[in-house]
Amino acid sequence: MNPTGPLAGKTIVVTRPRAQAGSLAAAIAEQGGRPLIFPLLEIAPAADPQPLAAAVARLTDYALAVFISPNAVDHALPAILARGPWPAGLLPAAVGQGTVKELAAHGIAGCVAPRERFDSEALLALPELAGEHVAGQRVAIFRGDGGRELLAETLRARGAEVDCITCYHRSGPASGVAPLLAAWRAGQLDALTVSSSEGLRYLVDLLDAEGRAHLQKTPVFVPHARIAENARALGLGNIILTDAADAGILAGLGAYNWPA
Repeated sequence: MNPTGPLAGKTIVVTRPRAQAGSLAAAIAEQGGRPLIFPLLEIAPAADPQPLAAAVARLTDYALAVFISPNAVDHALPAILARGPWPAGLLPAAVGQGTVKELAAHGIAGCVAPRERFDSEALLALPELAGEHVAGQRVAIFRGDGGRELLAETLRARGAEVDCITCYHRSGPASGVAPLLAAWRAGQLDALTVSSSEGLRYLVDLLDAEGRAHLQKTPVFVPHARIAENARALGLGNIILTDAADAGILAGLGAYNWPA
């Protein structure tokens, strides 16, 4: 921990799923902050493994395989690679750069992904997903249960045959919110970083009146406009929209005018 860094003395909550929280927590510590890892989403394998097994069995039928998140890679790719090498004619795609890195770590290169805004809209804007490329093609979308349908619906409207494969399950925090309440009561919680609208809803639902009062006063740093909109709809009052990914969140934290 750097005692003279821009986040010196600040306790920053990292709410990413535990498997993805380490890099942001380490970067906060490097800048002098005290990271408090508190995942708002617990990730587990899908309750029914059959859809993933069926997709893996016919993987060579697909022209495009989209991974929605690093969790999708973690839960789908081992089954895919256990079957054999990645098919030469299958183009991998991802919504965000974290997912690209996760695919690369498993030896999957040449991934198509947005380079600035990381969402379904940005992915759909890429030429590789235009109608002339996907019409008549089969597309696999590896994802968690639920979530937005925009990507699948748009690709179908462009003429693709789309299969959505649920390969992991999301749920709210299993341990409750006692660690956050304790930190707030001790005056040792300065900000939250939130990169999931779903996780934020879980948090608000779990908090009692005291916890929501604390949350109202606490700056919440979010890396996407849609999350900021959902935060406002949930009644949060101190929302800071940052640039995307860990680098954007860190820049936002570093530029914030912290109270003395």
